[in-house]
Amino acid sequence: METVNLWPLIGVAVVIAGFVLRTNPVLVVIISAIATGLAAHLPLDKILALLGSGFIKTRNLPLIFFLPLAAIGLSERFGLKEHAQSSIAKIRSATAGRLLIVYLFIREISAAMGLTSLGGHPQMVRPLIAPMAEAATQNQYGVVPEKLRHKIRAMSAATDNVGLFFGEDVFVAFGAIILMQTILRNEGIEVNAIHMALWGIPTAVSAFVIHSWNLHRLDKQIARELGRGA
Repeated sequence: METVNLWPLIGVAVVIAGFVLRTNPVLVVIISAIATGLAAHLPLDKILALLGSGFIKTRNLPLIFFLPLAAIGLSERFGLKEHAQSSIAKIRSATAGRLLIVYLFIREISAAMGLTSLGGHPQMVRPLIAPMAEAATQNQYGVVPEKLRHKIRAMSAATDNVGLFFGEDVFVAFGAIILMQTILRNEGIEVNAIHMALWGIPTAVSAFVIHSWNLHRLDKQIARELGRGA
């Protein structure tokens, strides 16, 4: 019986320990890679060569993430957040829950069409959705306590997660659907990807209804906590 060398898994322990200790993530990943390579009996020069080639292949990836963030940062620097808050303040009937239900619908529909980058925490929730939800609450009740403000921000982020997670399952070219189809095909089970995507629709509709109810409860909670003061 061939013995399996489990020592290369030490890299996983290094990553966990590094994140628990809040060490620099880049340093943790590099140390983890070196530890895994040494445990697999790879020479040090081969490990460094692999790290170098991996860096060269992915050196353009940071631009994909950092350039949009830089543009969003500049927009926020020149008053994006304030304009969003002033715009929502003009709608007297707007509440945090109603606003987030509308965003949930847009996020889920766009994700179902494959437009997963249309929303997101850094580019949509933080600079636009969360400030607008806070402004809607402040417009109705005045000063919003810090604890409730964080609750609204958390629900804004959760709304984006729910809309993306359940909406993209309806998109036929979504990676998870292709992966499931490939696995089933290897097991001799032929499944049409379109049928798999269609079966994601009931789940997406259920997620929309359930989370919309949670957002309705958020409005009720805000009314209970701030209604007396108003």
